[in-house]
Order: sequence, then structure tokens, then C-alpha cells
Amino acid sequence: MPAAPMMERIADVSPGLKARVAGGLYLLSFLTAAVTELFARGSLNFTGGLVAVSGMVLVTLLLYDIFRAVNRSLSLLAALFGLLGLTFEALRLQPWGVNAAIVCAGFYCLLIGYLIFSSVLLPRALGALMTVAGLAWLTWLSNPLVKHLSPYNLAAGALAELSVFLWLLVMGLTLSDGPSWKVHGASVDARSAIAE
Repeated sequence: MPAAPMMERIADVSPGLKARVAGGLYLLSFLTAAVTELFARGSLNFTGGLVAVSGMVLVTLLLYDIFRAVNRSLSLLAALFGLLGLTFEALRLQPWGVNAAIVCAGFYCLLIGYLIFSSVLLPRALGALMTVAGLAWLTWLSNPLVKHLSPYNLAAGALAELSVFLWLLVMGLTLSDGPSWKVHGASVDARSAIAE
């Protein structure tokens, strides 16, 4: 299938479906990463990690597409932080002894939290949860702080993020009747927001 018609078909997919797919892919990636980390060794561990990272790349791109109607610049910045962190994770790089993948995820979660909070696509409480996850992941900037707060920072970050993506999977987005929704008080046509 040529690329242009395929991109048009993807653009025609509703934001609610994209949100549910993002939620499902996140949970699949999270479970793959957890099982791989706990039970796989050697090349199987590396392969499982790459599968999880690949799923998260798709989640990042889907969320960029959903939230660019809210604020294109912040959505792009969030996606860049997300993709940078996933690159660090895939290459297993930890410059200066800092887990850069988790730190990038922290900035990603903070930005997505703000985008959720400033839109009407999801309940504001989910934006607050994403912000909590971001702050928990940012503790990885300091190894002594991580050691002092562990395992509470890990639990807070994981539970907050899981809650948001479970919501996306089960509930989807809060869209108004018809093909538009409100962003910053203005009505935005869903199809035009996706096609921008």
C-alpha cells in the first residue's frame, strides 16, 4: 500500500481509538519489560527490552498525535524527551552514572501531565498523576536521592503512570458529541487537529 493513502487512513482514526491503542500498547510494553527484567537473561533479556521500547515508541507517537491539538510545541517537546529516553534505554546508556532514560521519562511525564491538565481530553486528576510520575522519575537525577527514596519513588511513578494508561485503555478520551472537542475553551475539529 502506498504511503500517502496509508497516512490518510491513520489520520482518519478517531483520537479516542488512538488513546485506547496507546493505553493497550503501554500496558503490553510495561508487562514485557517487567517479565523480561525478572525472568529473561542474556540475549532474550535484550530482545525483550527492545520489544518493550518499540511499543513505547508507538505510544509516544500516538500521544504526540493526540496532544498536538492542545499545544503542538509542548507535545513535540514531550515526544522528543520520550524518544530520547527510549534511545538511552535501547542502547542501555547511563552517562555519568545517571539513568538518563528514566530522567527523560520524568520530563516526558511532566509535559504530558501539563498537556492533560490544560485540556479537556482527560480528567485533570490524570494530569496530576502524570506529574507525580514525572517528579518520581526525576529523582533519578541524584543517585543518593534515589537510594534514599527507593522503592517509594519507583512505586509512585509506576502506579501513577499505570493509572493514566489504564484510564486510556478502558475509558479513552472525553470527547464531546460529534467530531470535535474543546481545547483551551475553543472548539477544535478532531479531523483538522489530527491532520495539522
